[in-house]
Amino acid sequence: MFIHSLCSQTYTSPTLKNHRHPLLLRSLDLRSLKTLSPVKVPLISLSNERLCICLCKKAMKNITPLSLWIFQLCVIAVFASGDVENALFEDEFKVIHSGDGALHDGITYNMRKSPDLDVDGCILQPGKKSSLQECGFNVTAKTIFLIHGWTMSGMFETWLRKLVSAVMQREPDANTIIVDWLSMAHQLYPDAVNHTHQVGLSLATTINWLQEEENLPLPNVHLIGYSLGAHVAGYAGTSVRGTVGRITGLDPAGPMFEGVEDKKRLSSDDAEFVDVLHTYTREALGFSIGIQQPIGDIDIYPNGGDVQPGCALSDVLGSVAGGNFVDVMKCEHERAVHLFVDSLSKEHTSFAYQCTDSDRFKKGICLSCRKNRCNQMGYNAKKTRNRRNSKMYLKTRADTPFGGTHYQMKMHVFNRKQADDADPTFYVKLYGAHNDTHDLHVNILDKVGLNLTNTFLVFTEDDIGDLLKIRLSWEGASDSLGSLWKNIKKNFWGWNSSSKPNNQVLQVRRIRVKCGETQKKFTFCAQDPSVTELTPGQSITYVKCRDGWEVKPRKRYVPAC
Repeated sequence: MFIHSLCSQTYTSPTLKNHRHPLLLRSLDLRSLKTLSPVKVPLISLSNERLCICLCKKAMKNITPLSLWIFQLCVIAVFASGDVENALFEDEFKVIHSGDGALHDGITYNMRKSPDLDVDGCILQPGKKSSLQECGFNVTAKTIFLIHGWTMSGMFETWLRKLVSAVMQREPDANTIIVDWLSMAHQLYPDAVNHTHQVGLSLATTINWLQEEENLPLPNVHLIGYSLGAHVAGYAGTSVRGTVGRITGLDPAGPMFEGVEDKKRLSSDDAEFVDVLHTYTREALGFSIGIQQPIGDIDIYPNGGDVQPGCALSDVLGSVAGGNFVDVMKCEHERAVHLFVDSLSKEHTSFAYQCTDSDRFKKGICLSCRKNRCNQMGYNAKKTRNRRNSKMYLKTRADTPFGGTHYQMKMHVFNRKQADDADPTFYVKLYGAHNDTHDLHVNILDKVGLNLTNTFLVFTEDDIGDLLKIRLSWEGASDSLGSLWKNIKKNFWGWNSSSKPNNQVLQVRRIRVKCGETQKKFTFCAQDPSVTELTPGQSITYVKCRDGWEVKPRKRYVPAC
């Protein structure tokens, strides 16, 4: 089976004159890929995005580890090319002297009167004052520029429709303007990257013109960019006369921007307030589709910026088999847009919490709102006095409304029988005034600390109301993989032969709970004070202690816990 007949075109890069990029795998038998290490295989230079789709659709007909690896190579080929990377930004300053006409070539400013993108908007023409009157530009209102990223289709994608609609619903009087650079974004990824600087300069020139003609207040300007569009916003913020009020980066693109100097990407200096959502920072073969490093005033990593709920391989495998393989990488990358759209609804509130890293957040250590350590995610985020590049985390649901409730739980686990090999798997069920949860796995990253206080994070997708009681369960020994492995070691190698799993007894007297969203704290005691010892397969119910303590929340609207 050969690719030569399938994908045999070549491509001339507009960035590198007379430099041809053949498809390196054009005559390679796919079966031979089984013997190659992904690390040693050279990057594929694709002729155009249709060749990538052609190759990957063939590979995706039968879902196997090999075909999934081929798909990953396709993604790498599009997002990272060693041949053209050195040419990045080589002509970035030439466009400044080319005149406004050339500067705006291929870029239009579509001011929306209707959220329906099938309905024509009004085109603002920089330098033509009459277009301001024709479009009904309101200088006293907010001005919001929406900037798309790289495109394989050459058309506006569905997420932009949702974003435009949500912005216009939230800010009906605002000047909502789409920065349309589709013709420049519908290129090989490295070439689209090279166009971001020109688009940013064009946008900055347009904002400067609005200042001159209408005395546009820069604090009222908000640039919202997705993927490459986030870096376009960064260039615009750097180049404009003065400082725009806010830039929001929605999973800014990572390839060719990770680790570069501030002036060549979105950074915290580009606006009075720069907030960034990171949803696809998982690295594969040396690169991440979304930028990993913090680059704004606040950088929010929903679900650690890693696997997003609803975007796991099992969730998209059906669509991959059906040929829509793009869903695999789009789901997590676009999740940043959908989270932002969700935040535009006044009824949906999601809080993120400052933390040094994702692991500490998963341990439930970082649910404090003191000294501006928490902030709302998305449109409602506020600039604080914290140091820049403040990393913040939260968990979300798989669909809108994405927000839920975070609980920090602390419990001291006493090892009553001194069974050193005890490695319990705990579950909790929360009972609220409005609703109850199902059994929630207690995700303790390390082993449960015996005779120590353990802290862990519990996330509920529904608002259960005031927390009334907690049921703590110890999974049966036979159901635990850890226990199964211990039994195998004991039976076959004689390890831990003195341990008697059925004699394992742990004691949990109290559970201390803090709700992140309300900052309320409670202590829960065993409902039956005489029953505090727990063995595999058993559970204990805890209710609010009579002598329990409560810290009053700050005065702000938050969901009940």
